[in-house]
Amino acid sequence: MRAFALAVVMALSPLAAHAGEAVPYSVDGEAFEGYRAKPAGASKGLVVIIHAWGGLTSYEQKRADMIASLGYDALAVDLYGKGNRPTDTDARKREATKLYEDLARMKKLLIAGLNEARKGGDGAAVVIGYCFGGAAALELARSGEAKGVKGYVTFHGALKTPEGESYPAGTPPILILHGGADTSVTMEDVATLLSELEAAKVPYQIEVYSGAPHGFTNFEGERYQKRADERSWNAFTNFLAEVFGS
Repeated sequence: MRAFALAVVMALSPLAAHAGEAVPYSVDGEAFEGYRAKPAGASKGLVVIIHAWGGLTSYEQKRADMIASLGYDALAVDLYGKGNRPTDTDARKREATKLYEDLARMKKLLIAGLNEARKGGDGAAVVIGYCFGGAAALELARSGEAKGVKGYVTFHGALKTPEGESYPAGTPPILILHGGADTSVTMEDVATLLSELEAAKVPYQIEVYSGAPHGFTNFEGERYQKRADERSWNAFTNFLAEVFGS
């Protein structure tokens, strides 16, 4: 818990407000803008962050800074396009739905973001996502098209597998961090996913936090639950240490 508290303090302090930098990039002529944070010393590995349905905001930037403070390179990718950061529920739902209904585009943008994160090298990466981003991380895992990924992590993300899709052989480990009181993603969804992963022989770990609602890690939101956030962060950092051997 001390590591979590230190990372939060560093990410939220005024001096760390701009610890990272905006990363403009393009995909087939479209403009996107990610956010990169680098560790102070030698990197232990690369973590790619997929944003929630509100687009890449200060929340993902702070998480990237927290990850960098642990010694990892971090890049938050942009799936909506530069400047497209919906703020109301209807707009957020509309933008997320566009990609849920066009999974080919979602995968193209995810691969492009992963490639941008790796500029200057082809090192191993862990891909993580929050809410919508968690669903996107699992979509990338199912695609089998992301090379050099050591693992996937979903924080209170949607878990349903679209019809006709499955997890291919050789899918790297998946860490699922879920709120027991999540009414958007049910425990039935969790059980179904675990059955699929067992059948596909995909290594996985799941943690369910009692009383934690959907979005429990969002320290900028009303549903934030400190206990579940700290425990899920601890599980995540242990996962990083395991898959990177750091």
